[in-house]
Amino acid sequence: MLRPTAQPALFEKRSATTASIVLAFASVYFFWGSTYTAIRVGAAEMPALLLAGTRFLIAGAILLAWCRWRGLRLVGPPRTMLILGLIGLLLLGGGNVSLVYAEETIPSGLSSLVFAVAPLYVALIEMALPKGEPLPRRGWLGLLLGFAGLGALLWPSLRAGLSGDRTLLWAIAALLAGALFWSAGSILSRHARLKVNVFVASAWQMVAAGAFNTLLGTALGNWPRFHVNAASVGSLAYLVTGGSLLGYTSFIYLLEHVPVAKVMSYTYINPVVAVLLGIFLLHERPGPAEFAGMAAIIMAVFLLTTAHVRSKGTPRPVEELNKCR
Repeated sequence: MLRPTAQPALFEKRSATTASIVLAFASVYFFWGSTYTAIRVGAAEMPALLLAGTRFLIAGAILLAWCRWRGLRLVGPPRTMLILGLIGLLLLGGGNVSLVYAEETIPSGLSSLVFAVAPLYVALIEMALPKGEPLPRRGWLGLLLGFAGLGALLWPSLRAGLSGDRTLLWAIAALLAGALFWSAGSILSRHARLKVNVFVASAWQMVAAGAFNTLLGTALGNWPRFHVNAASVGSLAYLVTGGSLLGYTSFIYLLEHVPVAKVMSYTYINPVVAVLLGIFLLHERPGPAEFAGMAAIIMAVFLLTTAHVRSKGTPRPVEELNKCR
């Protein structure tokens, strides 16, 4: 999402305490890492478009109501609203729907690790843009290590897919495409520099993506496959509260009080949480190649998110932008 602007934020900096910062980190690490597990459960009961659509419609409406209660300005210029909608469609439409679709087939832990390569995409795209950001040696090492880890992760699934399991190949393609959509949305958000409160921006992005996903799922006749039961309701409720509201609010709180480089540590903690929860709660069994790929990707993301590049003479970290999982 967008970086916080000078507009009113949820918390005053003087209210920060060590306990509140630790709790916020724990929330971001756990809630965002556990969304992969919740998506895996929900994907078995609901079509990808409708799961993502209803989730973000509900979360976006709640966040908009909160912003209104706080007295924040909700509507901006038409160009701003259009860009917010486009960012939402890329991040939460293409990115999240692809992830949900893939998790109908692929274990949650593996999905989280493949999706974690988004910062690698971001770094490559940023370099290719006009006046792009060059990577130092540390960044290039991260890229090489990350794609090597991705190959190790996907090789067992690709081998099974090439042996006849076409559904698995489609799921892998969806994951890689979803990470690319997410990267494109992150870069657009980074360069748009819209003067809008970050919570308002996030709410409209969720509403735009939620409405689009729900309408498309309705047009495609997906509602008969939307099963209302304990698993689906629980998954949806957790994704709305834990993933889209509590986790994101904690993320914004950390951006207000902690250096960005430290906040971005979630990009290599979340996959570990997802893999562990997949093992203990969903009885997933990653193979040796997947553990090797996991180690490589986590180290690669760490190298990228802590690398420094020079842009207009000022060092800055290569980072994936604000997320709303």
